[in-house]
Amino acid sequence: MRLIAVINQKGGVGKTTAAVNLAFALSRLGKKVTVIDLDPQGHLASSFGCRQQNEGLDQVMLNGAGIESQAIEVRDNLKIVPAGNQLHQIEQLNEGGTERGRLLQEALSGSFEDQDFVFIDCPPSSGMLVVNALFAVDEVLIPMTGEYLALQGLSHLIKTIKNFEKVLNKKYRTWLSIQRYQSRRRLAKDVMVLLKKHFPQRILATVVREAAMVAECPGLGKTIIEYKPGSRAAREFRQLAEDLIEEKVMA
Repeated sequence: MRLIAVINQKGGVGKTTAAVNLAFALSRLGKKVTVIDLDPQGHLASSFGCRQQNEGLDQVMLNGAGIESQAIEVRDNLKIVPAGNQLHQIEQLNEGGTERGRLLQEALSGSFEDQDFVFIDCPPSSGMLVVNALFAVDEVLIPMTGEYLALQGLSHLIKTIKNFEKVLNKKYRTWLSIQRYQSRRRLAKDVMVLLKKHFPQRILATVVREAAMVAECPGLGKTIIEYKPGSRAAREFRQLAEDLIEEKVMA
């Protein structure tokens, strides 16, 4: 099982979009996939056409419920664990010391062993929920856009990851995915050059370009592959899923 945190401390970079569409593309390739919603905003369930769930990961992390018992099958080969209404309380926990950061890791121990991929869709922050994700995973997937603010946010995130590597004595396999790319913009091209320079062999090969129809999908409760299967965006997400399986990166 590959356990991957989808993370970026900057909002608006296509994080949940990447998690939803990658997960579905992988499930269509025959992989068993679970996506865990670690974002208290709880958009993951509605992105798959599910009603907002009152309970989910919050019951696991706050009350010790089994994480597999909170999983909902949303497509063939694809489950989600919704956030639940109380997940935001994790950020406010004052008791438990360092163990507060291990709640998710402990919940995942021995769980989902039949799955090929488990994604953790993280909130755009650096609080206790993200700490829980970094304790739990072995891989990190960072969706990026072609903006300088996103680049600055990436620098801060990489420092956070490196600090965790020192504390936990582990090395994350870190991947970058270029999302919402606008090839006609000089700025986007400049950012791409900088990313290739500073993160060689870390950027997944397929670039997902900007497409208005992708933004329409959450409101319909569909992935882009279901909504417009013949579109360029659908092809790019299918190819990105294969890149992740094969660990295929930009030259």
